[in-house]
Amino acid sequence: MRILQTFQDLSDGDRGASAAIGNFDGVHLGHRKVIDLARQAGRAIGAPLGVVTFEPHPREVFAPDAPPFRLMNAEAKASRLAKIGVDRLYQLGFTPALAALSAEEFARDVLAGGLGLRHVVVGADFRFGRGREGDVAMLDRLGRAHGYATTVAPLLAAETRAVSSTAIRAALAEGQTKAARAMLGHWHRIEGPVIHGEKRGRELGYPTANMSLDGLHLPRLGVYAVLVDVISGPGTGRYHGVASLGVRPMFGENAPNLETHIFGFDGDLYGRHISVALVEWLRGEQKFDGLEALIAQMDRDSDAARGILAAL
Repeated sequence: MRILQTFQDLSDGDRGASAAIGNFDGVHLGHRKVIDLARQAGRAIGAPLGVVTFEPHPREVFAPDAPPFRLMNAEAKASRLAKIGVDRLYQLGFTPALAALSAEEFARDVLAGGLGLRHVVVGADFRFGRGREGDVAMLDRLGRAHGYATTVAPLLAAETRAVSSTAIRAALAEGQTKAARAMLGHWHRIEGPVIHGEKRGRELGYPTANMSLDGLHLPRLGVYAVLVDVISGPGTGRYHGVASLGVRPMFGENAPNLETHIFGFDGDLYGRHISVALVEWLRGEQKFDGLEALIAQMDRDSDAARGILAAL
C-alpha cells in the first residue's frame, strides 16, 4: 500500500482511484462496508482501491482540549487498511486551509483536481466542506459536475446497536472487548513503538513492553489477556501475553500506559513496533500490600490469560 500525503506525491498510477472517504477511526465493520463498495466499484472500472483520510483527525483540530478519543493512531490505521487490501492511502493533512474550503472547492480542488478520483464512496452521514455544509446529495451533484461517480453506503448495525466509533469506545470503556470486536471485525489493538519504562517488571520476573497511550481513547483500566504481534526485528511473529493498562497505583503513578508481558519472548524490544490486541478484561487495577502479593496476583493473571488465549 502506498501512503500519499500531498498531491505532489502522486504519480500517474496513483490518480484515477475508486476511493472511500472518511476518518475511519477503528476501521470497523461499517467502515469496511464503505471500503468494500469502493473496491467493487474500482474492479468494475479497472481502478485501484483508495482511502481518503485526514491527519490529524479533524476533531483534534476543532476541539484540541477535548479528552483523547481516537481508537487508532495513524500508524495503526494504516496497518489495518493495508491488511484489508487498500492500494492507496491518501493521508491528507487537515490544515486550516483545508478546513476553510467550501464543499464546492473540496470536490473540485481536492477530490477531482488534486487526487483525480474516478469514484468516491461515503457513509450516509458523511459531511464535508466549510461548516460541514456538504451532504451526500451535494457530493453526488458535484461529482457529476467534476468527473467522479458517487456511491452512498447505508449505516450498518451489529445486533441491537449501530456500528460506530462512538459505540466501540463505549464498549471498550466498559471492558467489553468482545462487543467491541463484534463491531470492529477484529480485536481492538494498540500499536506503536516500545518505550523505556521504570523496568520494575523485569525485577519482579515479569519483563514488560511499555507503550504510550497519548491521544488514544482509554479502554477500561485493568489487566487484559492479549495477543501481541511483534512487527519488526528479531522474533517477529504473534505471541500470547498479559497486559496492564492503567496508572500503576501500586507505585503511585498516574500517567496511563500499557505494559505487556509477552509469554515466551526473550529479546530487546526497545524502539521496535508491536501491536497489542485486547482480548479479555481480567480484573481492575489494585494496590497490594507488598511485592509478594503483587507477584502472586501476576501469576494468577498469567494463568488466566493463558487459558483464555489457548481457547481462541
